Amino acid sequence: MTTTGIHELLAAAPPASESLPPAKRAFPISAEFRRQWLRRRTRGTLILLALLPVALIVAFLVGEGAPPGAGGSLLDNASVGAVNFTLFVMFVSCTFLVAVVAALVGGDTVSSEASWSTLRYLLAAPIGRARLLAVKWVVTCVSVAVALGVLFGSALAFSTWAFGMAAVKTPAGGVIEIGDSLTRLGIAIAYILITAITVAALAFLLGVWTDTPLGAVGGAVLLMIVSSILDQIEDLGIVRQILPTHYQFAWTDALLPDILWDTMARGAALSLGYTALFLVASWWHFTRKDIVS
Repeated sequence: MTTTGIHELLAAAPPASESLPPAKRAFPISAEFRRQWLRRRTRGTLILLALLPVALIVAFLVGEGAPPGAGGSLLDNASVGAVNFTLFVMFVSCTFLVAVVAALVGGDTVSSEASWSTLRYLLAAPIGRARLLAVKWVVTCVSVAVALGVLFGSALAFSTWAFGMAAVKTPAGGVIEIGDSLTRLGIAIAYILITAITVAALAFLLGVWTDTPLGAVGGAVLLMIVSSILDQIEDLGIVRQILPTHYQFAWTDALLPDILWDTMARGAALSLGYTALFLVASWWHFTRKDIVS
């Protein structure tokens, strides 16, 4: 082909901005969902979360402890019925396990792209930085919700087969009928999800600042552990009330004869405030970050 012919083809070609696919087609949310699901880490985590309640059920069935319902704690009543058992799983997992899972999901999503050297290619698709973070964050929130759903759903399903359904015996000494107990259970799970999203947002922020997934995940878990330790120091006074873990057990107020919404409302507001702060910091830093280097 002559030089004149090449020039004619170039003149007839659409501008570069028109030939590139829109950002939504270049990086759809469905593609990120599929990409995360195909990772062995994701499927392995969900399998472990599903099997954890089974291991606890086996421990209760083969153990030789006190008769079910002999005491008033969630542990004493765990084998009384399915809802009691699910509440026990929530109690033992919300302090550490849920935080680790949320941090794993939130801290790995952006930092792994940087560690794999694929982040610069995603942004060259073209995908705006704000859209990339938005897609990553939506998938993070859904993934955390799915993880909690698998854990608590597995606990409720398998314990129904093992222990049957029964009225909930609360630590306060009251009894909640089955229908009402399922509603209370849903309220408690929703509250734990809100607090878990806060941990995911902190890990998300650390994942934006670092290129090491382990650093982002470990940093978020470490900060939550430090917050829990500081919350035990009563001399801190009112400072304890602004710690992100101060209201982590506020969901137990849903088990009282009359639900106390005040503490759960304060805890949810604090968690949502921290989540918003972490996300704003993530967007602010990522839009200025040197991706090329």
